[in-house]
Amino acid sequence: MIIQKSTNPRISSFDPNNFSFGNTFIDHMIICEYENGKWGDVKLVPYGPLPFSPAMMGVNYGQACFEGMKAYKDKDGDIFLFRPEKNFARINKSASRLAMPEVTEEMFLEGLKALVDVDRDWIPYGEGNSLYIRPLIFATEEALKARIANKYMFAIVATPAKSYYSEPVAVKISDYYSRAANGGVGFAKAAGNYAAAFYPTQLANEEGYEQIIWTDDSTHEYFEESGTMNVFVRINDTIYTPPTSEKILDGITRDSFIKLAEKKGIDLRVEPVSVKTVVEAHKNGTLKEIWGVGTAVVTSAFKAIGYKGEKLELPKLTLEESFALQLQKDLVDIQTNNAEDTFGWRVKVEPKF
Repeated sequence: MIIQKSTNPRISSFDPNNFSFGNTFIDHMIICEYENGKWGDVKLVPYGPLPFSPAMMGVNYGQACFEGMKAYKDKDGDIFLFRPEKNFARINKSASRLAMPEVTEEMFLEGLKALVDVDRDWIPYGEGNSLYIRPLIFATEEALKARIANKYMFAIVATPAKSYYSEPVAVKISDYYSRAANGGVGFAKAAGNYAAAFYPTQLANEEGYEQIIWTDDSTHEYFEESGTMNVFVRINDTIYTPPTSEKILDGITRDSFIKLAEKKGIDLRVEPVSVKTVVEAHKNGTLKEIWGVGTAVVTSAFKAIGYKGEKLELPKLTLEESFALQLQKDLVDIQTNNAEDTFGWRVKVEPKF
């Protein structure tokens, strides 16, 4: 790995109590270029713009995918990644579906560790705080030709993060727009998946909803995801979540919630969740909570669901009453080294650079 540290670091001006998530970037980034059938050297360089042409194929034909993950700082100042091997496997699954070259484990994991190590001072300590990390792969060849590109870049950038949604949100069940279809790229973290979701979400926003619960493309009768999150439904004391498929992202937070629920002895079922079942459970009072999970948000509790012009209110539960909040606490305690990690999920980043 080639290390080129910034000669003008911005960390001295960073206020961990006053920053904008997603717009504040750490001092360095990882880049690696693919050309002539192979990846070159992994480089840690100062964060900044790169020279690209508007004819870059990733912009014109959508060969681009990414991951979302976090690093955490504990009370002693130690730094931990969370299940990074899962992100490594998934970015390659996405790259393969988009006909892009896969990255090596060394490129991905060692690049992550180097970046987090060098910029460890950027990771804010405290409840809800972390460093959000974005590995990505995109086509860089300059050519207006609808084919597989010959040049790519692997990069990792990062931004300090704090609690994403602090209050429960209202979501609308989609009965027209779909996030993904059979045979498509719904299981991949393809950049285009998110672009296609913005317009329907904008329409939902105009109706007073923060997000959408996506339903299946053929019948709109079954839950799939919510916004950029996997979705969980609690009826009485049983949790339900849709099974992953070629349309549903295999979320790492989702998998962690499932394993934590099983450890706590909660009845959790991975099976199709029908809109009809959820609406009927609301009417008869057995619908206790619905929430989304994802890397950035961890858990987003829903206060209401909109369906066919009706807004169905959900109860606001305390930590003692809510399965979602209990599982979130269990997960965050593991991530931040405030609880024993019996699963072996934490990966400590040792000081090296």
